[in-house]
Amino acid sequence: MKLFGWIKGRDDGNDRQRKRWRESWAHAVATEDGGKTPELKAELETFQLGPGDDIEVELEMLDALERLAVLQRDVAAGSLPAIDTHHRVVASDLCHFTAPASLPDDPAQASGRVLFTNMRSIFVGGGGQKPIAWHTVREVIHADRDLMLVRADGSAAAHFRFNSYSDAVEAAFLARRLKGSKGTRTL
Repeated sequence: MKLFGWIKGRDDGNDRQRKRWRESWAHAVATEDGGKTPELKAELETFQLGPGDDIEVELEMLDALERLAVLQRDVAAGSLPAIDTHHRVVASDLCHFTAPASLPDDPAQASGRVLFTNMRSIFVGGGGQKPIAWHTVREVIHADRDLMLVRADGSAAAHFRFNSYSDAVEAAFLARRLKGSKGTRTL
């Protein structure tokens, strides 16, 4: 949008192109189609950027899709990744994922680290987030850098905001496998 265009509510072609690209990216992530990376990369190169425009966020999103494709190949070839962590909260569980995140629904927006083990999701940091056993998770919802775990009764078990799209995409992919069912959705 041009300078002050947002005040007037104008939408130029660049904004429409970016919105379509992001929708295509979201669809590729929702369908776990890492093969869309070259197509999205080529489309990104066609963006008509003006002064002050950048595509840093879209490049980060593209990187997330590339990392998803690698993770998919690795999981298809064997098992979920195993991360060697000596964190005491993991105990005897096998850790499959760890990344920095915050709790956006917490009034203090506590920051810490999310760990996914074979048995549960754990948030280490402030905010008092209790570990969530995978068997209690009905649905995994992914939106941008956020991941929500929903209980069988429909209540929120956890809402994590990751520092990167890559961490959020990988967390959603792994959470779906760890919970062991197909009840997933992407916003």
